[in-house]
Amino acid sequence: MSNTPLINPRIAGALAIAIGLGTADTLSHASSVAPVSPSSASTQTPAQTLSAQQQAIVPVAAFAAAGDMLKLHSALQKGLDAGLTVNDVKEVLVQLYAYAGFPRSLNALSELMNVLEVRKKRGIEDLAGRTPSQPIPTGDALLAAGTANQTKLAGGPVRGPLFDFAPAIDSYLKTHLFGDIFERNNLDWQSRELATVGMLSALPGADSQLQSHMRISMNVGLTAGQLRHLAQVLGDQVDVAFSQRAHEALARHLSTEPKL
Repeated sequence: MSNTPLINPRIAGALAIAIGLGTADTLSHASSVAPVSPSSASTQTPAQTLSAQQQAIVPVAAFAAAGDMLKLHSALQKGLDAGLTVNDVKEVLVQLYAYAGFPRSLNALSELMNVLEVRKKRGIEDLAGRTPSQPIPTGDALLAAGTANQTKLAGGPVRGPLFDFAPAIDSYLKTHLFGDIFERNNLDWQSRELATVGMLSALPGADSQLQSHMRISMNVGLTAGQLRHLAQVLGDQVDVAFSQRAHEALARHLSTEPKL
């Protein structure tokens, strides 16, 4: 168990807001942001598309963040059928609380329990999946690990007047979100970022944070093409408005990148 104190839902929701207000020096590849057309998807290279499992994360994250339990039920079924393990989905829905608060995370986890019970009665035994292979550090070691993770994800140290104004949020980001959560290595960082972008796309008013996570997604190795594919999945399977937010956030991010 971590020594980090539990944080209340308001602070948890603020975690996503805070990171978008920090600054970090980073360098990624610039590209156009034209949507992927269904007719061309089959000819794209793997670097331009998401795997079936990666795609399945997106609607799960978005419906959970939006609080739509009926559609989340269906997305969870499809995700498990696509090869997501129970622990993969658990990690996404636990991480949700840092962006949409404890209530929606708890409700989504409860819905996952319902789905698993239904599938068990149908004779479906879903794979449990991996658990973290390393202990989560505590105390000063947790702060150091979280700071290192945040710096690596953002492409440089994250700082800004917000963190001077409210040092507590900086501490929560480093020790809890980027420490306790991102130190759990049973879900890779690309998957965590796909989940985060899916969540933020479903939350009105989180445009700056969504743009920030487009940058972070590319920092962890996702390509602009894969992020366009994510936006397409949102449009096809979730909500056109969510898809538009994702496309626009990616366009804004790429417009700030130096032309190589």
